[in-house]
Amino acid sequence: MRTRLIAPGVAALCALLAIPASAADATPGAPGVGDPYYPDYGNGGYDVSHYDLRLKYRPSTDRLEGTATLLADTTQALSRFNLDFALDVSEVRVNGRKAAFARSGDHELEITPSAPLDKGRSISVVVRYSGTPSKVVASGFTSWLRTPDGGVAANEPESAWWWFPSNDHPTDKATYDISVSVPDGTQAVSNGVLVSQSSRLGWTRFNWRSSKPQATYLATLAVGRFDITDNTTESGLPVINAYSKDLGDNAGAARASVERTAEVADWLSGIFGPYPFNALGGYVPNVPTGYALETQTRPFYSPRQFANGSNVSVVVHELAHQWYGDSVSLKRWSDIWINEGFARYAQWLWSEKEGEGTGQELADYVYALHPADDPFWKVEPGDPGPDNQFALAVYDRGALALQALRNKVGDKAFFAILEDWPTRNRGGNASVRDFVRFAEHESGRPLAEFFDTWLFTPAKPSAPAAAALRLGASRPQQPKSWKQIRATDHIHDHRR
Repeated sequence: MRTRLIAPGVAALCALLAIPASAADATPGAPGVGDPYYPDYGNGGYDVSHYDLRLKYRPSTDRLEGTATLLADTTQALSRFNLDFALDVSEVRVNGRKAAFARSGDHELEITPSAPLDKGRSISVVVRYSGTPSKVVASGFTSWLRTPDGGVAANEPESAWWWFPSNDHPTDKATYDISVSVPDGTQAVSNGVLVSQSSRLGWTRFNWRSSKPQATYLATLAVGRFDITDNTTESGLPVINAYSKDLGDNAGAARASVERTAEVADWLSGIFGPYPFNALGGYVPNVPTGYALETQTRPFYSPRQFANGSNVSVVVHELAHQWYGDSVSLKRWSDIWINEGFARYAQWLWSEKEGEGTGQELADYVYALHPADDPFWKVEPGDPGPDNQFALAVYDRGALALQALRNKVGDKAFFAILEDWPTRNRGGNASVRDFVRFAEHESGRPLAEFFDTWLFTPAKPSAPAAAALRLGASRPQQPKSWKQIRATDHIHDHRR
């Protein structure tokens, strides 16, 4: 046998030439997407297309074990990349090979694959993990809600860290398969369609599927003992609602509200266009919180939302988010008006439909309610800042802006805008400025100055600007729907 000798310098050159150029240029992915409100949320260098979560949860101890498989595409050559996660990790594999991993900060999982990853490559990432979510504190708080019979993951702008590793920012949407094993007699509720349910050796596994793009904070999990209602809409959509068995005095009011989900969704479809998903419902776990959340296809409601009786208005708000916030999601958290202003205005439209106060009457009342020196007017709904992201002004002043727009362009153009926006942007992300340009195009009118007044000026609009509201009486009467709408003022007051 003849052996050809290669000089060391030549061998090194050959090895270098064998490395793809993109791999040779590999650098770490950014530890955040650059959102000005939350700089370390999300990560750079890849885009997730699908999450497959296989979980086992013990309600008695709050112990969660999981294997998460992420399918993604690299957007740069990566030497390392991050996931957002706060539980204990035992193993990580990238494309089937073991990868090194380390923790940094409160929720950064740094993963170094066995070899650099080329740009534009499809990859799989498997993370095995475990922990007690309610005991994990990240950035000074927990988003895992403990209940007497289990636990719930539902919060905004983050909740994924406590139960699955992710690229935690709304700009990276993905589809989901969520499979959860719990003790017999306990249910696991999540997003989308319940594909299957099976029991073995004292454990029941629930398999849920979300086949439409979904932001990470909109993924939810609730484990406990629920009364579950199962129905379909007239068009055949599955409707699953779940209520903790121990809601006490709030049980009847909660059911009387959430059971109207299909009716409300049908009504909203007449305003915002076809319902954007293939499942519907809601759930009310026994949690001490006071907020609600538009978790995709299956909104979360706190029992306190129904402490004063039934409140369909809160259901209207969370279902309106299925179009405005879920299907069309914000680009940056500063664009929160895209979510909240429209969901609040949907409550005003429901009031109008029910004969309990028109959008105009509600606008008159809100405008008169807050004098010029009220801090309410200091918040700019178009960019409220992280400390005011869920301030009342984002909701009420945000809805005022929409009533003013309705008066300015007329009902025909206004309702065409409300319907066309979620249809044209379905499954995507958009900003406040994107909506301004869209409204200008659809109405054929210049609206930049108008929106600057209502969304980006820290002062009460002056009389000439407020004329767009066509204000009536100087002291308008309180609309009949006001108390029910006011009861949802803290709907997204996610105190940590």
